[in-house]
Amino acid sequence: MNKQQSGFTLVEIAIVLVIIGLLLGGVLKGQELINSAKVKNLANDFRTIPTFVYAYQDRFRALPGDDRAADAHIGVAAATNGNGDGRIDGNWNDAPAAGVCATESCRFWLHVRTANLATGTTNMAAADYIPRNAEGGVMGITGISPFTVAPGWAG
Repeated sequence: MNKQQSGFTLVEIAIVLVIIGLLLGGVLKGQELINSAKVKNLANDFRTIPTFVYAYQDRFRALPGDDRAADAHIGVAAATNGNGDGRIDGNWNDAPAAGVCATESCRFWLHVRTANLATGTTNMAAADYIPRNAEGGVMGITGISPFTVAPGWAG
């Protein structure tokens, strides 16, 4: 009398577990590669801003956004000139209001784009005037300290 086997053998179960392990290992390695690429893209985004500053300084001997002669250097409206104090004033995330940049940190993007150092629109009323990093966050620059000290802290 032949008894028919029901269920799986240990070898079959072991093969299935090895295949599942290989699939999980591949997925985890793929996610690691994706995260590594995101970090590299973010680092590259933040490395480009000093490049813009140095290239503009080399060409015009002024900081972009702070250039008091930007109208003569790059042909922008005189109203977008900086004050020439050697510092980019304004908050790092200042954006144009009603199509006008009130701070040098906002005008920075106009100056570097008009000087053909960066890509992007020079239309301050455009929604994409302020550039975004690889993760979609706002990029900016400032010459003032972005950090505040808590009241009573004397460090």
